[in-house]
Amino acid sequence: MLHEALLAEARAISGDIVALRRAIHAEPELGLQTPKTRDKIRAALAHLPLEWREGPSTTGLVAILKGGAGAGKTVLLRGDMDALPMPEETGLDFASTTPGTMHACGHDAHVAMLAGAAEVLCRQREGLAGEVLFMFQPGEEGWHGARYMLDDGLLGGEGQERPLPDAAFALHVMPNAPHGQVGGRAGPLLAAADMLQIVVEGRGGHASMPHGTQDPIPVAAEIILALQTLVTRQFSAHDPVIVTIAQLEAGTTHNVIPDRATLRGTMRTLSTEHRARLQDSVRLLAVGIAGAHGLSAEVTVTEGFPVTICDARAVDFGERVTRELFGEDAFQRMADPIMGAEDFSYVLEKVPGAMFFLGFAPEGTDWTRCCGIHSTRMMLDEAVLPRGAALLAGLATRFLESGFA
Repeated sequence: MLHEALLAEARAISGDIVALRRAIHAEPELGLQTPKTRDKIRAALAHLPLEWREGPSTTGLVAILKGGAGAGKTVLLRGDMDALPMPEETGLDFASTTPGTMHACGHDAHVAMLAGAAEVLCRQREGLAGEVLFMFQPGEEGWHGARYMLDDGLLGGEGQERPLPDAAFALHVMPNAPHGQVGGRAGPLLAAADMLQIVVEGRGGHASMPHGTQDPIPVAAEIILALQTLVTRQFSAHDPVIVTIAQLEAGTTHNVIPDRATLRGTMRTLSTEHRARLQDSVRLLAVGIAGAHGLSAEVTVTEGFPVTICDARAVDFGERVTRELFGEDAFQRMADPIMGAEDFSYVLEKVPGAMFFLGFAPEGTDWTRCCGIHSTRMMLDEAVLPRGAALLAGLATRFLESGFA
């Protein structure tokens, strides 16, 4: 039986999975270059019959397992490697030793579960037909690491030695979700995320004589409020759009009107149509409001990750595998997307597949009170790690056997 073999194998190496997670957690790295993390992965899996690939743009790794039962399909499993530029306040014995850097999004666990899946699948190698690609990817936190690895040809594709995989899967931890529960949905799972900057240019002067200036601050405030009206009156509530201005910079003291005000924020969308339209609408609004007051506005949109769209066949498949492994209650269909963003979206644009969420709240606790991802106090129940490794291994095993059927 699938669940008996894979769960037993994953539990047998739970100590190794936990040890790798803790080692990575203690030495977090940022961005596209994560050499310490890369080296820990290579060392942990050096004894396995894997072929390794690296590219010029990042420290990303792809390990290839060739099944011993001959040719067949190819499935990709992905785990991201980078941390966040923020302090850690967990008090853990293996807390970050790098000031201002923390694995607060669970990427240390993603890597450890993927390494565990590699170990499990290598033990099953002789019965596998086809190949498994293990994608260890840096630069997920805004650095477009998956896109770089695709561009470097590490996953295959046109002009490469091998085609792209037939399917791709990833897990993402949720520390404030029920212990061991798997969640997913077909279609948009996570939003596209674009960074917005609006610079309102005026003419400063003495705060006691505003009539002699072109004050950018009330114009900036008007733009902020008008953006919310734009969202609710120009975009359908059935295809959600979020515009949040999270930073406003203007002035140096209490009695001087500044020359400019700068707004920065984020725009989240769930469709390519709304993404493009929102960018155009924000520009029109900001420039128009500033112009109505005799000022000017410059709008800069820096595009982030695209929408993460899960293939319906892959989600149905993942639900079946999850329930086979862990029981009928183990999988939860998500009614709504999450407006966060993920660069696994780049892979899913080219390869049919899905990302699933895995709950890491301690068993028996009120999971709603646990700190979520990107919290300085985020913690994970490590007892769930073998479950994640078994699920990744199960997805690969079943797909190589029968595809999405």
